[in-house]
Amino acid sequence: MTLATTWSAALDGVGGHLVRVEAHLAGGLPGTSVIGMGDAAVSQARDRVRAAVLNSGRKWPDKRITLALSPAALPKKGAGFDLALAVAVLEADSDTSCAATGTAVLLGELGLDGAVRPIRGVLPLLLAARAAGRTHALVPVANLPEAALSGLQVRGVRTLDDLLAHFAGERGRLVTDPEVIPAPEPAIADLADVLGQPEARAALELAAAGGHHLAMIGPPGAGKTMLATRLPGLLPGLDGESSLEVTAVHSVAGTLAEQTPLITRPPFVDPHHSASLAAVIGGGSGWIRPGSVSLAHRGVLFLDEAPEFRPTVLDGLRQPLESGGVLLARASGVVRYPARFQLVVAANPCPCAAARDVDCTCASGVRRRYLSRISGPLLDRIDIRIDLPPLDPIALTGATGRPEDTATVAQRVLAARHRAAQRWKGTPWRVNADVPGPVIRRCWGGKRSHTDLVDRAVRAGRLTGRGYDRVLRLALTSADLAGRDVPDRGDVTRALVLRCPEEL
Repeated sequence: MTLATTWSAALDGVGGHLVRVEAHLAGGLPGTSVIGMGDAAVSQARDRVRAAVLNSGRKWPDKRITLALSPAALPKKGAGFDLALAVAVLEADSDTSCAATGTAVLLGELGLDGAVRPIRGVLPLLLAARAAGRTHALVPVANLPEAALSGLQVRGVRTLDDLLAHFAGERGRLVTDPEVIPAPEPAIADLADVLGQPEARAALELAAAGGHHLAMIGPPGAGKTMLATRLPGLLPGLDGESSLEVTAVHSVAGTLAEQTPLITRPPFVDPHHSASLAAVIGGGSGWIRPGSVSLAHRGVLFLDEAPEFRPTVLDGLRQPLESGGVLLARASGVVRYPARFQLVVAANPCPCAAARDVDCTCASGVRRRYLSRISGPLLDRIDIRIDLPPLDPIALTGATGRPEDTATVAQRVLAARHRAAQRWKGTPWRVNADVPGPVIRRCWGGKRSHTDLVDRAVRAGRLTGRGYDRVLRLALTSADLAGRDVPDRGDVTRALVLRCPEEL
């Protein structure tokens, strides 16, 4: 043969595309060229593949070799095409062909010694291959537990020599059963450890029940960080579809555990306040990497000391909060990552962070400028805003008794989410916070007399149109927690207090 074809796959955000790999051998001056919109890692594959073939005891063709990756207009990045390129070259140089090489999807980077090394994004690549009608794939052994989640028949490859021997008919050269270690039960921080702050605990429960964004402002030691870190324990586990979505994002980012790749709990991401725009929103030169907003997909993004973040980073959150995704456009292409996360913001009331307002040494203008670093448009997208007072000494001594633990509150949250899921059955939404404003207003079940306080806040300019919809969503969640299908006046009042307490 002088022409051979194998198959691989290329990443596009958290999706993928099937890629046809062709090798053509011709007479002329020996040499190898790779065509098809590949980056530097793809172009350098000719040297890696040649060394791997020679070190696997095979002969490299002394011919003019052209390697093509199609569709040619699709940008291709990384070293994941090495295995498919090597097999295509060797098959084109042989007199016989193996039917398996023309149907299997081959993924893996080759070392110079012929070892097959793991790559990122195996799960979304194989999901794309399954959507294209493929039924089996060959992947690096280290990626085998992740690949098994795709639903394809997968086998693990240790070396190029093992793969070639398998194609020659030898049995037992590939790994068929991935070694999957059951994921240990995640350590969940207990809400009972948070002393005092009953209003903040109630707001956290409401945020968990409806998927609402939360902002907490208070002095150091008031419990802001403790409350935020306990939110994931109140959230229900991820369903099958959401687990695959979240796992695919972390696969692209390269943050999955090798033996327990499936993510079944909502992630919790808390970037440092020095993080750059690319680190939080996503981006980078060359390879466009998912940021913290995407790693927190279906989970919680916690910004501690929020005013210390760069204003461009904070304002960059506005669009993902509305759309549930982030579109990153660079010279190398355009990538979309999912970003349906729950935002939790914590801040001190001023730079000096005094325990009590009477001890604050900051001028009024300094306090105002400090909190104004969190812009108005971003705050308008946050459903719940609460001020945490300093801890009461009585709470610190435990005289008030042990607070409710995470398991107890999580049961109420689960029941409220089930009620909301029944309300929105047959729609794309499952929690109240995700429902668009026009739908909320059309489906509002409360009496118009219950919203007179909200109407007054809008007329006074204290509440925007977006804020009006968010108050209605909060009222629905409050009713769900109370076991009611229709919000009453108390639910609306509670929602308005949590949205803009200065109105009451």
